[in-house]
Amino acid sequence: MGRGAVPDLPLHLRLIRGALRRLNISLSRRRERPNARRTAGDSLPGQEAALRKLKLDDPASRAYFEKHLPRLKKTLSLVPPPRSSGRVLELGCYMHLTPALRHYCGFREVRGTDFGAGGLHKSVRYADSLFELEVDLFNAERDTYPYSAGYFELVLVCEVIEHMLYDPMHLLLEARRVLEEGGRILITTPNIAGLTSVARVLHGHDNPQIHSKYKIPASGPADVQHVREYTMVELGELVAAAGFEIEQLFTEPIEEYSFYQPLLAFLEENGYNPSNRGEQTYCVARKRESLPVTRYPEFLYER
Repeated sequence: MGRGAVPDLPLHLRLIRGALRRLNISLSRRRERPNARRTAGDSLPGQEAALRKLKLDDPASRAYFEKHLPRLKKTLSLVPPPRSSGRVLELGCYMHLTPALRHYCGFREVRGTDFGAGGLHKSVRYADSLFELEVDLFNAERDTYPYSAGYFELVLVCEVIEHMLYDPMHLLLEARRVLEEGGRILITTPNIAGLTSVARVLHGHDNPQIHSKYKIPASGPADVQHVREYTMVELGELVAAAGFEIEQLFTEPIEEYSFYQPLLAFLEENGYNPSNRGEQTYCVARKRESLPVTRYPEFLYER
């Protein structure tokens, strides 16, 4: 008996069931955009060596760095080399990738932002020197960014868009404005349709968002936690709506959740698309002035 066969169904119904499975997978795959898929678990030794030059004395920062090192390495591997202005902007600057943008990737001007008002001086030890940065503070989904049009050739939006409370398209459109024609945006964000989220829904116990916990309140302004996590397809549609041409769009699994991998067979057997079920989504897209912009995509905004 073939995998997934139901013995008490007559042959013609089993054949129809199999055809429906294949149709379901085919239809769901049509919504996925072409992408240059990368192999999960790439060692990326050059990127890791560059990132490990970062000197983090704070135990909490070091623990975060080690936990997220696979994502940081993959992100750094997707950074295109500077070709024109040599200027890069990192939205939501936590200083983990930032020094490598200058010292490893070769960008001559690195800018960083965070939520707040005014400016903030940040510094971190990188290799044998002190990397210093004046971080611009503003509201990424409401304010006009304090940069002229076409100023940067690359904007990084790493683990940021899922924190937007009101208007994620504002972030993308401002990023598009400050990018030069042909400049790129690099986005990383959790995948709400990843295998872990599917498993949590099926179990019916845990929240399907990869990161659904609140931080314990402390002194100072509270960080906005994950407001909305996106499927890979949704992220692609959102980026395209902002007038970008997608070059790479793919997911990768997070090792911490690898025990859910057997669920892939269950999805395939029951007619669901098993591809791009990693917990982490990566997107690289290029600004094209000729592309139309949809200010409020219907799948994300209601009138």
